Amino acid sequence: MRSKLLLFFAILLAGCAAKADQELPNTQAKVNPTEITEVDPTQAIDPSPVPEIETPPPTALPNLGPAPELTNEVWLNSDQPLRLADLRGKVVLLEMWTFG
Repeated sequence: MRSKLLLFFAILLAGCAAKADQELPNTQAKVNPTEITEVDPTQAIDPSPVPEIETPPPTALPNLGPAPELTNEVWLNSDQPLRLADLRGKVVLLEMWTFG
């Protein structure tokens, strides 16, 4: 097993070394200083247009009135029963599951 692992790493390193020895083409562009033009800083730069994302129209849901009060007397990770008035203005995550 150990010899197979060493062989794998040797092949991997040999492949990496072969790629590092290859000469990359020269991609640097030569710039002629006489062709450089100055940019007017007072001109506004036109940003590329950003496509607008279409949002679906809001769904009209019926108003069912205020939420009913929580009637459970036993809560996990809580010393006292929870009430909606105590939770008002707070971020609440409800995970609902049953014992079965």
